[in-house]
Amino acid sequence: MAFSLALIIILGLGGDYLFKRLKLPGLIGMLIVGVLAGPFVLNIMSPEMMKVSGDFRKIALIVILLRAGFELRRDALNRVGRAAVIMSAVPAVFEIGGVMLVAPKLLHITYLEAAILGSILGAVSPAVVVPLMIDFMDRGRGAKKAIPTMILGASSLDDVFVIVLFTVFLGMYGGEQTNILMRLGAIPISIVLGIIVGLIPGYFLYHLFKKYDWRPPKRTMLVMGVAIVLTWLEAVCEEHVPVASLLGVMAIGFIILEKSEPIAHIISQKLKKLWIFAELLLFVLVGAQVNIHVAWKAGLSGALVIFIGLVFRSVGTYVSLIGTPFNWKEKLFCVVAYIPKATVQAAIGAVPLAAGVASGEVILAVAVLSILLTAPIGAIGIMIFGERILDYGELSVYRFKELRDKLELPHVGERVRSKVSGSIWKVIEQKEMWVKEPSASGSSDANPRMIPAIYIRYWGEEISNNSGKNKTLSYRYTQEDTSFKENWEILYDW
Repeated sequence: MAFSLALIIILGLGGDYLFKRLKLPGLIGMLIVGVLAGPFVLNIMSPEMMKVSGDFRKIALIVILLRAGFELRRDALNRVGRAAVIMSAVPAVFEIGGVMLVAPKLLHITYLEAAILGSILGAVSPAVVVPLMIDFMDRGRGAKKAIPTMILGASSLDDVFVIVLFTVFLGMYGGEQTNILMRLGAIPISIVLGIIVGLIPGYFLYHLFKKYDWRPPKRTMLVMGVAIVLTWLEAVCEEHVPVASLLGVMAIGFIILEKSEPIAHIISQKLKKLWIFAELLLFVLVGAQVNIHVAWKAGLSGALVIFIGLVFRSVGTYVSLIGTPFNWKEKLFCVVAYIPKATVQAAIGAVPLAAGVASGEVILAVAVLSILLTAPIGAIGIMIFGERILDYGELSVYRFKELRDKLELPHVGERVRSKVSGSIWKVIEQKEMWVKEPSASGSSDANPRMIPAIYIRYWGEEISNNSGKNKTLSYRYTQEDTSFKENWEILYDW
């Protein structure tokens, strides 16, 4: 298994680099590497790696959903909450309806089997969509109207809704006495319980981190451990009560961000570094699950069913956005962002076949084909349309985030040590401001170029001036000033 892990790292990084050189999303290269290295093509991955593939993919998905939670601000959610809830259900219903309309004739399956297929195809892939939305959020794209935040939240709810519908349709096929209203009623229960089981440990972790000033890696590891336990809790409780654990994972980050932005920022930065490895695992192993021989059997008929389903889905997405402040271009971006399929299709595509559904092999073939067609096309579309459509103001607040990351600046409440004198200081005030670029300060230009700056005031814990009051120091840091790392270091207890 160690050799297979090495292959994932080396070949995955190679695929990522190659496709980025071609101005395409690197995740496409990782998916292709997984397809080629998987058991259905070159078969160079060990059986042991494929056995634990599901666990690795789940952990990688937890990393990206935690990062998503640490980016979810309440003000942004308030602006797009209604649209996100509508988008979590309406597009999927439209797509299932479209598949049921054409699949019986094109694939020679029953309407109930078409409903099962539609519920599999109706899930958008958080593995593809969430990382791209976080990248836009990191760079301030679409921040004005919180479009990436809306898509991020809606895509997570979408999966909960679709998987419940899939369970209902599969139960009806098996002749189970399925109460449809009770099944559908489980959707809001699952969502609410998922959020609650995330908020409670998130609140506990916040208090723990406030009391004990641990080093960032230890905080991040503890958050990861709690998030993994939540997904285990969902599996334990699924027979008795539905719990959307992936929403709980996001809720952990959300509550810590609400209570303490400095702590949330530090953990998020460590998760960002961890995501480099998790991304390789996720996309290469998702690619390895794809059986291109099965996908080939779906043929043109399967591709046509997928295309028609996407047309219906696109109409549903556009309808969901009626009444929002988005212009037609921004609505078009949302339509494109809801195209990629990968995670859910790889996870449940083979379930109907295992459950004895007569057309299970056809359903699996179309599900696999949907990954091969929509994951790369959707990812490319998101990148192209996002760069051209999403707003990006020159004075974006995210420029301050980039500056803070680059200079590794502390937050209010953190303690620092002077490398010159060894004295201990505490950050007591911080302001974000825009200043004239030094090179442009003497210019007569009416609109000089403005750059972000962060003002920090330090309080000496053991230093007093002549009046007996503790001494304070103030500094203003810009992108051209790297003096913080030269003169200070952030302190942690453990």
